[in-house]
Amino acid sequence: MSSFEITGGKKLSGEIVPQGAKNEALQVISATLLTSDIITIHNIPNIHDVNQLIELLKSLGVRITKEDSTTYSFQAKDIHFEYLQTKEFKEKVGTFRGSIMILGPLLGRFGKGYIYLPGGDKIGRRRLDTHFVALQKLGAQYKYDNEKQYYEFLANELQGNYMLLDEASVTGTANIIMTAVLAKGKTTIFNAACEPYLVQLCEMLNRMGAKIEGVGSNLLTIDGVTSLHGCRHTLLPDMIEVGSFIGLAAMTGSEITIKHVNYQQLGITPDVFQRLGIKIEKKGDDIHIPAQEHYEVETFMDGSIMTIADAPWPGFTPDLISIVLVVATQAKGYVLIHQKMFESRLFFVDKLIDMGAKIILCDPHRATVIGLDHQYPLRGIRMSSPDIRAGVALLIAALSAEGKSVIDNIEQIDRGYKQIDTRLRNLGADIQRKNS
Repeated sequence: MSSFEITGGKKLSGEIVPQGAKNEALQVISATLLTSDIITIHNIPNIHDVNQLIELLKSLGVRITKEDSTTYSFQAKDIHFEYLQTKEFKEKVGTFRGSIMILGPLLGRFGKGYIYLPGGDKIGRRRLDTHFVALQKLGAQYKYDNEKQYYEFLANELQGNYMLLDEASVTGTANIIMTAVLAKGKTTIFNAACEPYLVQLCEMLNRMGAKIEGVGSNLLTIDGVTSLHGCRHTLLPDMIEVGSFIGLAAMTGSEITIKHVNYQQLGITPDVFQRLGIKIEKKGDDIHIPAQEHYEVETFMDGSIMTIADAPWPGFTPDLISIVLVVATQAKGYVLIHQKMFESRLFFVDKLIDMGAKIILCDPHRATVIGLDHQYPLRGIRMSSPDIRAGVALLIAALSAEGKSVIDNIEQIDRGYKQIDTRLRNLGADIQRKNS
């Protein structure tokens, strides 16, 4: 297990470039299984979860060539289905949740797919019902081995269908789309997730020969085709990293420029941080955060406390709730943070309280933050990263705190942020990686 040693309280400055979008990468790399032609993908981030998926596809028989540090080509000509029933496959699947998205492409192209229960962050129940019910509506049948926690999906012929999803699941929508593009007839998906990642996936599939209409909305219509061909695709910048760096600048009172953010794809993310009083200047396709000694939380028009809640796109992404909560600890004012989707995502606040933050955990989904207005800096402590986003939130807290902090279990952070320690040192942070 590795750790970060951080001496906080230092002003940072400079420019930082966000990596390619992690969540998009997991979807479009899985989509390479839909054709035997070559697909080239640019701006792939060098992070654990994405690297695990690439290695998993290699073991499945996909020919993968690394063309440069962020560009890979994939050719899924021959697939080794026997690998899907091995102990090695089970172990790989158990390390990251994105593995679930190979199911749709395999089922769509070959009429069969196998998956163990995927791993990922322990942030509460993350149900797979949306995936499985929709795949059944397309004509798939599945068997579940309770002892092995293993699913087997088979379909003699996939047939398009109408479906109203019970939740706007991002991975569920992606899996359904990748299955339906090769099914016979028309598939209509209502209450589809419509995050920028899914827009990117649909646009890539359409360049491959798919026929998807309604892209960017929650009503998708897919006319199945018999085959797909290769293409080139470039990932968006990771909007979760962009939000994390905005929070980092505010907490440390630093002047930071975030380069090449693809601003129009950030949705309401900048607006939410501005409600906390953070100044955000758009300069071309960059975001400039000037140094601020203080930032004051807005109130609603009737004077009531500011509430920030997550919601399906175009609402505020749940992946930034942890970051916003940490940033609020040093704002002037009060904020109610409402994490609606996952019941365990706020449990990291006990570590912030140990650092001196004023937080009342109302219940598993809500926390009231009383901002300290930088009058009482957080203090360094030893803590452990519980998941990717909470880990980075704690890292931001440590960089703003007085004294030394140690964050254990940083493998969680590495799953979603590439070389974060090196990139932060380039901004002037005092952070060292210690390998045990």
